[in-house]
Amino acid sequence: MTGATATDLQSPIPRYGQSLTELIGNTPLLRLERICPGGNLYAKAEWHNPGQSAKDRAAWKIIQEAERSGALRPGKTLLDATSGNTGIAYAMIGAARGHPVCLCMPASVSPARIKILKAFGAELILTDPALFSDGAILKAQELQQAEPERYFYADQYSNDNNWKAHFEATGPEIWRQTERHVRHFVATLGTSGTFTGVARHLKSRDAAIQAIEVQPDSAFHGLEGMKHMESAIVPKFYDPALADRKMTVRTEAAYEAVVELAKREGLLVGISSGAALVAAREVALTHPGECVVTVFPDNGMKYLSERFWSDSL
Repeated sequence: MTGATATDLQSPIPRYGQSLTELIGNTPLLRLERICPGGNLYAKAEWHNPGQSAKDRAAWKIIQEAERSGALRPGKTLLDATSGNTGIAYAMIGAARGHPVCLCMPASVSPARIKILKAFGAELILTDPALFSDGAILKAQELQQAEPERYFYADQYSNDNNWKAHFEATGPEIWRQTERHVRHFVATLGTSGTFTGVARHLKSRDAAIQAIEVQPDSAFHGLEGMKHMESAIVPKFYDPALADRKMTVRTEAAYEAVVELAKREGLLVGISSGAALVAAREVALTHPGECVVTVFPDNGMKYLSERFWSDSL
């Protein structure tokens, strides 16, 4: 065996593995067989993203496009309002790409989320919990207006790259994974990015596909991350005409669904996933034999301190 030549030693070192952002997307589509017997109900398991939520998709698209345009450059801090998951995605990706991150969020978010964000090195500004995500939005706007040169205000509630992430990736994944059989798409509303992007993509494939949006049933609710549009600051890209049907879910019903998913399907999911199940199961049972797809935005590890878990054990 001959030794290495000078040419060999000067060759570029091969690159193996994947970067963090390359792990975003292509999440599994799960069959919910025990919880909806006789139904044709499926859910995207978005906790398979590296930040363990669907928000990785929007956060990465927003950051990627801001880097390309120069809006987010060395020396700028990424600023946004969040109820938790988008903030975790920003903080995770910011750490991986060298961007400082400052987040405004309601003080009522789970302690686990605060610990995760601090672990990634994000600066946190906690706002009045009675104002939900709207209070965080107003605080982020105040900071950006006071120091525009310091911050890149990502503004997930108005940034079109939010819904485009789902138009370009999540929607095509669902179309492919169901082998074009999806008939109903059900999603909860927060920024409305997931619903908007996926619904627009699926309808571009087949206009007959039904898009169903899901909101809390009142302005005062316990569905963290979800918006009651009539009483909240409405995201700029939310289109009320896009939904073929609008459904509401009670907070208690969503909590019960979270517990049921854990005990009957072995899926530990978040509160908005419980709300999605309540609505999607109703759609599946009233349309037997038709493929119904929903999105489970995150897993339940960040919510185990919630009282409904103690009540169910």
